[in-house]
Amino acid sequence: MSDQHSLHSFETLAIHAGNTADPLTGAVVPPIYQVSTYKQDGVGGLRGGYEYSRSANPTRTALEENLAAIEGGRRGLAFASGLAAEDCLLRTLLAPGDHVVIPNDAYGGTFRLFAKVVSRWGVEWSVADTSDPAAVRAAVTPKTKVIWVETPSNPLLGITDIAAVADVARGAGAKLVVDNTFASPYLQQPIALGADIVVHSLTKYMGGHSDVVGGALIAADERVGEELAYHQNAMGAVAGPFDAWLVLRGIKTLPVRMDRHSENAGRVAEMLTKHPKVTKVLYPGLPEHPGHEIAAKQMKAFGGMVSFRIAGGEEAAVEVCNRAKLFTLGESLGGVESLIEHPGRMTHASVVGSALEVPGDLVRLSVGIESGDDLLADLKQALG
Repeated sequence: MSDQHSLHSFETLAIHAGNTADPLTGAVVPPIYQVSTYKQDGVGGLRGGYEYSRSANPTRTALEENLAAIEGGRRGLAFASGLAAEDCLLRTLLAPGDHVVIPNDAYGGTFRLFAKVVSRWGVEWSVADTSDPAAVRAAVTPKTKVIWVETPSNPLLGITDIAAVADVARGAGAKLVVDNTFASPYLQQPIALGADIVVHSLTKYMGGHSDVVGGALIAADERVGEELAYHQNAMGAVAGPFDAWLVLRGIKTLPVRMDRHSENAGRVAEMLTKHPKVTKVLYPGLPEHPGHEIAAKQMKAFGGMVSFRIAGGEEAAVEVCNRAKLFTLGESLGGVESLIEHPGRMTHASVVGSALEVPGDLVRLSVGIESGDDLLADLKQALG
């Protein structure tokens, strides 16, 4: 991140970082460089450093500069999906015999990557309640190279004290990786709190419109960023130029969208706490949430994700999902439209039977930016 970028507020960075006017036409939006290769100025003479779009593409470069600026990192990298970013990260930092501490509440795809893919080439992992720094410390072994955190977590909305776990990681000589997808960099800045690398599914709040799939890594250290960039090119799962352009466009409105997501989610959570068919509401903005004080300390607001449990068990939870009308039944999250899903049968089916299995009576909401009154009305009718 340049010194110039460090002088601006988040809202300004979101709009301007990486978004320099096109030198040819003066276009204020970076063009979509839908190109695979570039004319060179003689053998080995790269014009602007570009030779092949797997290695670098001007539209992707604009996004990567923006990502580094808004997360306060030294290097940003954009990928074809969040899991592609995670795969690159793990293969960069780990070797056979290394160990990773992962959270007991994590995205099902992340768990599947560890349990079914990374473990096959000799990487060990164990589960810890990352909301308890002592539990994380107890899970660390002499082989631990990475401590992985999601906060807020998916789908139980757990909160991890990033600064406290960063201290654990430093003491163990391990890298702290924080999945910041649920919060977004507008609400939470993990690198400023001690994280080494931030992970995003750009598909979610960063893109914000349910029209793009992408992932990102942002490194706090330039050397680590260079190692990640080497593997990004060597492995090749890069973001395409149009996808990069869509995410860059989405980031410009991230602050105003997150404010509205958080406002609506707070209203939804408050209503659910009073509903007789709801047995538990999981939202860090509620004072009774066990991570509320930490979330209030490290987040600007509490985000747009709300989970809750239903009286009547799994079938009752499924029926609520099916009866919703304005809330669209679907996976993913972070778009302007509201979504509802049953994690146990949908996004987290891969963790059934593991230490990360989620309750069958759980419903997860991605609260959009529609009228809050309309969203409340729809949930009330869905609950019956």
